[in-house]
Amino acid sequence: MALRVTVVGAGGIGGYFGGRLAAAGHEVGFLARGAHLEALRGQGLTVHGPAGDVVLPPVPASDDPGDLGVADLVLLAVKTWQLDALVDRLDPLVGSGTAILTTQNGIDTPERVAERFGREAVLPGTAKVFANVEAPGHVRHVGGPGLLTYGEWDNRRSPRVERIRRALDRAGVPVDVPPDIWVELWSKFLFVVPFGTLGAATDATIGELRSRPDTRELLTTLMREIHAVARARGVALPDDIVGTTLDFVDQQPEQGRSSLQRDILAGRPSELEAWTGAVVRSGAATGVPTPAHDMFYEQLSARRLLGPGRG
Repeated sequence: MALRVTVVGAGGIGGYFGGRLAAAGHEVGFLARGAHLEALRGQGLTVHGPAGDVVLPPVPASDDPGDLGVADLVLLAVKTWQLDALVDRLDPLVGSGTAILTTQNGIDTPERVAERFGREAVLPGTAKVFANVEAPGHVRHVGGPGLLTYGEWDNRRSPRVERIRRALDRAGVPVDVPPDIWVELWSKFLFVVPFGTLGAATDATIGELRSRPDTRELLTTLMREIHAVARARGVALPDDIVGTTLDFVDQQPEQGRSSLQRDILAGRPSELEAWTGAVVRSGAATGVPTPAHDMFYEQLSARRLLGPGRG
């Protein structure tokens, strides 16, 4: 049975997964804006990538959730800093059986959505794909497995989890429903936040961060602080996760930079609050010291206020 899906945020991630689902015969609408919205309505959506191109005719798209109606699945694919302005506008999309799947890099988004719609509506998740809008109506998959990881708040294998998994599988989207979704979210958080934070503070590539002894030690310190905070919050991260994450860092392209780094240095809105700030707040709430995150959070907050090229 086809799913009725609404993609909130038709950028790289939303366009990629929404396009794949639409090509597989699911009823997909897109909440978008600007030139990209006009292209989706007038020309359609093309997803380019190593798995083959998907070319769709004009698709249902609007900047008003009321035009799209109640969905079986709401794929929440906006940046964390866009979330506050959107959550209260999602009511027309959410019915009694709607699942809202979060894909943000961070650990606060599921709770922020649950505050409005209840935990029973939320499927905490994460996306492992590098994709971007290269032109209005055109999304390019540039890397990553194109994987969606998600689960129920309490890790039940519910009927809706299985229904969504089958739909994604038929669309050619790899899926992982892990035994503990919170371990998965915090594991990704432990990689992206130290890399993003230190990269933004130094403007160094991941290759430079991992190869210099001092910055490698700082990466390790930042990871250990997150590990301690996660444990204090009851998340059972593996004992060896810092070591395995550093091994993963060593496997990344040496010229890689994080979105946090690019956004802060360009003076654009960033996910600083949802990344580094979230560690600082969680550490304070649990009584776990996070001195390295505290220092970089203050530095990057000041740089953000001063503007690009300063701080």
